[in-house]
Amino acid sequence: MTDKPRSHGMFRPEISSQPRPLMQPKGKAGAFRVQVLTLFPGLFPGVLGESLTGKALKEGLWEIEAFDIRRFATDRHRTVDDSPAGGGAGMVMRADILAKALDFAAKKGVEDRSRWPVVYLSPRGPRFDQRMAERFAEGDGLTLLCGRYEGVDQRVLDARGVEEISLGDFVLTGGEVAAQAVLDTVIRLRPGVLGNAASTEEESFSRGLLEHPQYTKPQVWEGRAIPEILLSGHHAKIAEWRLSQAERLTKERRPDLWRAYLDEKATEGDREQSGGQTEADTGSEKD
Repeated sequence: MTDKPRSHGMFRPEISSQPRPLMQPKGKAGAFRVQVLTLFPGLFPGVLGESLTGKALKEGLWEIEAFDIRRFATDRHRTVDDSPAGGGAGMVMRADILAKALDFAAKKGVEDRSRWPVVYLSPRGPRFDQRMAERFAEGDGLTLLCGRYEGVDQRVLDARGVEEISLGDFVLTGGEVAAQAVLDTVIRLRPGVLGNAASTEEESFSRGLLEHPQYTKPQVWEGRAIPEILLSGHHAKIAEWRLSQAERLTKERRPDLWRAYLDEKATEGDREQSGGQTEADTGSEKD
C-alpha cells in the first residue's frame, strides 16, 4: 500500500489596505535602516547582500526595505509615469504616485531629516562624496528614491523636501545602480561593519587625498620590489612616506582635490596661528 500524498495546504493570501515592502526588517536595536523606493525591488539587496555588507546585513547591523512604487498606482495597469509637460521625448514619473510612496515610507522612518535624509538619485544634484557618506552614516537611516525614464516630477521633490545627489557626470538607465553604490559607501562606515575603524581612516578621500599605493607579499614580483621603507619597521617614516605618496598621486591625478586639500591646510594653519596669538594675548594680560 502506497502512502497517500500529503497536502501542503492551500495558499491563503492576506489582504492589506496598504502596500507591503518586499523585504521585512530583521535588524537589531539601533540598526541602520534603509528604504529604497524603486520600480525594480528585486534588484535589492543585490551586491549589498554579499561580502562585508552582506555579513553585516545578516548580523542585523543594518536592514533594508525595498518598496515597489507601482504598488501605489491606482489604475489596473499600475501606471506611474506620463508624458512630459511642454512636450519632449520620454516619460516622467508622476508626483501623485511618488508622494504616496514617500509618505508611506515616512511613516516607518524618522521625521528628523538630519537623522534620516530622503534622497533622490539625480544627475542634477551635487556630486556624492566621502563627506556626504559620513554625514549619512551618522544618522539613523536613509531613504533613497530611484528614478527612471526622464526623471520625476519636480513638484514632489519640492513638496516633500527631497535632497538630490549625483553619482557623477554621466547618465544611468535608472537610480538603482547609483543607490547600491551610495549604500555600499555609507554602510561600510557604520560601526562594526568593517571591524577595523583604522581601515576607513586611511582610505582615499578620508583626508581629502587619494590613498597611497599598497603592497604585500611576495617581496619581489617580476623584478619589482616592495619599497624598502615599508619593510623598515619605522612607523613614523612609513607614515611620512605614505602621506607624501598620497599627496603626489592627488596632485597628479586629481587637481580639484589637491586644490581643496591645500585650501584646507591653509585654513588650519590660519586657525592655529590665530589660536596661538590669542593665547599669547591672554598671557600678556595676566602678566
